[in-house]
Amino acid sequence: MLRVLGSNKVFCDGLSRRDLLHVGALAPLGLTLAGWSRAADPNPPATIAGGFGSAKRCVLLYLWGSPSQLDTFDPKPDAPAEIRGGLGSIPTALPGVRVGEVMPRIAGVLDRVTVLRSLTHRDPIHGTAYALSGVPTTDLPLETTFRDTRHWPFVGSVVDYLAGRTDPTPPAVPRNYWLPFPFGSKRGPSRPGPYGGFLGPAYNPVWAEFRAKGTRDILRDSGDPKTPRRVVPDPYAGVRPGDRFEAVAPDDTLTLDRLGGRASLLDQLDAARRRLDAEPAVGAFDRHRALARAVLTSGKLRDALDVQREPPKVRDRYGMTLFGQSCLAARRLLEAGGRFVTVCWDEYGLVNTGWDTHVYQEPRLKDELGPGLDAAFTALLDDLDQRGLLADTAVVVLSEHGRTPRVQNVPGGGRDHWARAYSALFAGAGFAKGRVVGRTDRIGGDVTEVPISPKDVVATLYHVLGIDPAGEIHDRLGRPYPVGGPGRVRAELLG
Repeated sequence: MLRVLGSNKVFCDGLSRRDLLHVGALAPLGLTLAGWSRAADPNPPATIAGGFGSAKRCVLLYLWGSPSQLDTFDPKPDAPAEIRGGLGSIPTALPGVRVGEVMPRIAGVLDRVTVLRSLTHRDPIHGTAYALSGVPTTDLPLETTFRDTRHWPFVGSVVDYLAGRTDPTPPAVPRNYWLPFPFGSKRGPSRPGPYGGFLGPAYNPVWAEFRAKGTRDILRDSGDPKTPRRVVPDPYAGVRPGDRFEAVAPDDTLTLDRLGGRASLLDQLDAARRRLDAEPAVGAFDRHRALARAVLTSGKLRDALDVQREPPKVRDRYGMTLFGQSCLAARRLLEAGGRFVTVCWDEYGLVNTGWDTHVYQEPRLKDELGPGLDAAFTALLDDLDQRGLLADTAVVVLSEHGRTPRVQNVPGGGRDHWARAYSALFAGAGFAKGRVVGRTDRIGGDVTEVPISPKDVVATLYHVLGIDPAGEIHDRLGRPYPVGGPGRVRAELLG
């Protein structure tokens, strides 16, 4: 049993949770051999064959907290001021298509991207599990409780599991890697969502760690009168050239930098293994141990995370922010053999930060969020292309919901949660270029054309990665479910 400690926490949804969460150490379960064979079928139904298996790898840019669609990828310049807000919009490389003024570089590469403007669902909560797995429905208990038995595996976890069935040799670079630090860990206890679900904890992402403080002290306000404002040295607003990522061994307790590469220390786990031989969680333990040894005895992961090896010009192009340097590290991980790398723009130091812009939305979009995403996404796209990787790498920019059409009367302006309409970006392997999919009404509040569910996005991403989303996956009781949940592959997104 893994115990995750943390303080009593009030989320922006108003939900409190207990100080102590218990995460069950389940043995790896999931796809049977027959179900796995079907999931990896190289000959999907002809009606959705376009783009199948075109991506050898994927980088997911996850904007936790959720951008305002009206200020980013679906502006409404003709709407009333209280709808469009104080930020303007600009033309793009696609004639007649505009984006928010805070993204001039993205505007220039939109002819290489698919913009989805019609994502929609019914749950305006921070639904990371819903956004990034096949789980059919969500609610607050699911999104705030690790041990909820309804959790499905994260997309990266399924990719890792299937690859391991083909080649069980532990890779020197983990196939399912998450940057820049464990999800949610810098503002309180970690959150559930991007984990192994009913595949078991052996298929959780391997996390990076980043302990350096940011270069800018910023007064953060959550908008909750019960949460005091505080000054936060937020690295998403700026980092130093020497600030480094740490490679954390997959047993979640060993830090490679601190171990100094001494693989012999892992032998101390032998005694623990003997004690666990009779336990049902041995499979997860064995896999963690084997993966930890593979990572420790090879310098590939450590080298890939060493962004200091890159020329200053390249680093500056990504942006000297935590998100920018994480995107650069993601490119290096893919080059080193990574399969699925997630870069999360997470909360830092205080609840209701990241992209959760309930207050001070306008200055944060202009000063931090917009420029940070603008630089990092376009640099990643160009870098992958110049290195010959974009043609077989899927690049996805995703969040869990949108934000209210009307700007709230709060300091700095703000928008609350809104799930009825929001946007995402897709580029690289399998995806169309220069396409806008879907349409919303005149205030960006409801989808009027081509509604697409987050489940459809998950299914389509599996398809591009060569995994049949209709392939069977099994829960702890052996009950079969489709890998992609209720989602269907959307040809509108595919090239």
